[in-house]
Amino acid sequence: MAPARATRPASGALRPQLLLTLAILTFTCDACKKVILHVPSKLDAEKFVGRVNLKECFQSANLIHSSDPDFQILEDGSVYTTNAVLSSEERSFSILLSNTENQEEKKILVLLQHQTKVLKKRHSKEKVLRRAKRRWAPIPCSMQENSLGPFPLFLQQIQSDTAQNYTIFYSIRGPGVDREPKNLFYVERDTGNLFCTRPVDREEYESFELIAFATTPDGYTPELPLPLVIRIEDENDNYPIFTEKTYVFTISENCRVGSTVGQVCATDKDEPDTMHTRLKYSIIEQLPAYPTLFSMHPTTGVITTSSSQLDRELIDKYQLKIKVQDMDGQYFGLQTTSICIINIDDVNDNLPTFTRTSYVTSVEENTVDVEILRVTVEDKDLMNTANWRANYTILKGNENENFKIVTDPKTNEGILCVVKPLNYEERKQVDLQIVVVNEAPYSKEGSLRSTMSTATVTVNVKNQDEGPECSPRVQTIQTKENVPVGTEIQGYKAYDPETRSSSGIRYKKLSDPKEWVRINENTGSITIFRNLDREAEMIRGGIYNITILASDKDGRSCTGTLGIILQDVNDNGPSIPKHTVVICKTVLSPSADIVAIDPDEPINGPPFDFRLENIPDSDIERTWRLTKINDTAARLFYEKDLPFGTYRISVRVADRHGRSLITPLKVLLCDCVTENDCTLRTDARTGGGDVRLGKWAILAILLGIALLFCILFTLVCGGTGAAKQPKVFPDDLAQQNLIVSNTEAPGDDKICSTDGFTTHTVGSSAQGVCGTMGSGVKNGGQESIEMVKGGHQTLESCRGTGHHHTLDSCRGGHVEVDTCRYTYSEWHNFTQPRLGEESIRGHTLIKN
Repeated sequence: MAPARATRPASGALRPQLLLTLAILTFTCDACKKVILHVPSKLDAEKFVGRVNLKECFQSANLIHSSDPDFQILEDGSVYTTNAVLSSEERSFSILLSNTENQEEKKILVLLQHQTKVLKKRHSKEKVLRRAKRRWAPIPCSMQENSLGPFPLFLQQIQSDTAQNYTIFYSIRGPGVDREPKNLFYVERDTGNLFCTRPVDREEYESFELIAFATTPDGYTPELPLPLVIRIEDENDNYPIFTEKTYVFTISENCRVGSTVGQVCATDKDEPDTMHTRLKYSIIEQLPAYPTLFSMHPTTGVITTSSSQLDRELIDKYQLKIKVQDMDGQYFGLQTTSICIINIDDVNDNLPTFTRTSYVTSVEENTVDVEILRVTVEDKDLMNTANWRANYTILKGNENENFKIVTDPKTNEGILCVVKPLNYEERKQVDLQIVVVNEAPYSKEGSLRSTMSTATVTVNVKNQDEGPECSPRVQTIQTKENVPVGTEIQGYKAYDPETRSSSGIRYKKLSDPKEWVRINENTGSITIFRNLDREAEMIRGGIYNITILASDKDGRSCTGTLGIILQDVNDNGPSIPKHTVVICKTVLSPSADIVAIDPDEPINGPPFDFRLENIPDSDIERTWRLTKINDTAARLFYEKDLPFGTYRISVRVADRHGRSLITPLKVLLCDCVTENDCTLRTDARTGGGDVRLGKWAILAILLGIALLFCILFTLVCGGTGAAKQPKVFPDDLAQQNLIVSNTEAPGDDKICSTDGFTTHTVGSSAQGVCGTMGSGVKNGGQESIEMVKGGHQTLESCRGTGHHHTLDSCRGGHVEVDTCRYTYSEWHNFTQPRLGEESIRGHTLIKN
């Protein structure tokens, strides 16, 4: 069952109406179908009539023509009236389609018939139509937006095949019915005729998706709900609108033809991809009007230059009035205008030129930092821009760099200055050639050098009575640093610039930091007054500088510097700057590094030879040992197991030529890890000292004492309960073994369990599943106590000869002792003396 055709009138709805029917009959190789559309009897000019599917009849048509001038056919098949039309019952015209490439032509006949005639024909066939088998399926339905009615406007009829056997009631739901916009559509319950009650704006609602229902009076639904889509046909009722009221673009002058100025854009709310939204752009007016310089692409809205005659110096701004029109620019399309302002940007197309080609000026000799001339230029480019600002350069005549020329930022003038004094005796006149260019590069093609503006400047040098000249200002002499006092050497020399003679010039010493020399007033030579020392303070790079004042009889003077280069002699032995060294006795390799320096030149310096200076009635060489590290350093070791404290030794260091120096050293032997953990208090009377422990060393001692008390308490408790309980680990030590060391005297190390047995291990190692437990490993006479984690460990065997035993396994189970059993009294006799020694030593260290 399917809805009835749109041309079928509703039952009882045949009332007089002034309607015309536009019947379009297509005859293109029997491929076109008959289409019927409803239109009002009177059509105004430029009114949308309907749309014909041209592609269905002729796919490759590229030329469309109407035989009736009252109608116009567009590319998408839309039919518009060109004049007001009153349709008669028998009016027709043809749509001619042709392909200019293959000369193929086809024709579509358009027939206008009166509505009453059509209704009569359909009425005569009503019985046949009712007998036809229909399907309950949607048929596309549409209505024109902003329709003038009359309302309610009939859209179509929906009908179910089951109406032949049942009484069927029709209903609809969805947007436009029971949802917003409500009451826009309704259906007649008995006939299924669908009506619209008021105009619809497509820009607000593009389509409506309704659901149609067919039910019997008792509520039975013989059909499934029918989706029904009502599409709103677009009408060209929206003007295209520019995105901006005024567009502002900038383009450089002298740009090439076709350069892009900018792009304008417009929007249209009508249906996309139709003639209603096919926009065309154009330029209506240009101010100033002549010459025409801009063009606009009709589709993209891109504005480009159509001429290369843009000249900012003539016109710096243009105004365009632009238009956008829909319907692909057809005269009946809707249009909107806007303003586009185009600013012409300046480029450097005008070179600066000198207002004069030659200048003459003068300056006195020996004058510096003075302005001697200003030159001016003209430039037509935009002021205070890089295209206008001038850069001046001296091309010739300034080989000695006596002059410089800069730009005045306010006036754009060139300021010529003297930056290095001129000498009349050397040159009485200087000829300069100057050139000017802009900061920005010149935009036009061709050789820039041939178009640059140049000018010549003649500078006359005036003579001036001058004083002595200290040239060069810094003069040097060489002498050995051990030269005897009273030796006279060459000094500073000044000259009269006009006579180039030193006659009549007097010399005076202005600065001599160490008062080492005297100066001869008449000759400028110097005499050594005190011993020279190249290694003295304030001497940098072996040069001693003094300042000399040279003056003539008229009191005119100049100042110079005399640098005395002191040649090195081997007058210094190497020394050790660090007089106190610290050796941390508890580290893996206890030693201290000693570094020596020599203030002499490297030729009189390293490699150094380090030796211990033996003191009578001392055992220095058997107690201490020196080994060489490199050319300037050695390493100090102690040979015997010395107690902690302060020791005095002397080290002789000799350079490569045998010159030596003895440096006394104070060596601190400390119980530390780093030097910062150990400090020394010296007794000036006895030369001895005692060790003050750092905070970390004190904390370690306190923790060690606390650990010893915990071990003692555990052993006592374990021994008391040994007779009553099996030999197992206490709960608090079930996961631990104690490897006991810190015995001062050499002897057997013991691996002890907490249930009162001892296993002797001398120089052996115990290795099991839980890791490696070292025993009997000594480091500088000091031993350690380690807590080794594990499960319920088992001592399986004490194999070997003598006292060599091995702890083979650390796997679970109770502790079992096969051999090497010891009583509690033996263990007590072994540990008590050693615990007492540790307590006394810790007490003594804390007291100190």
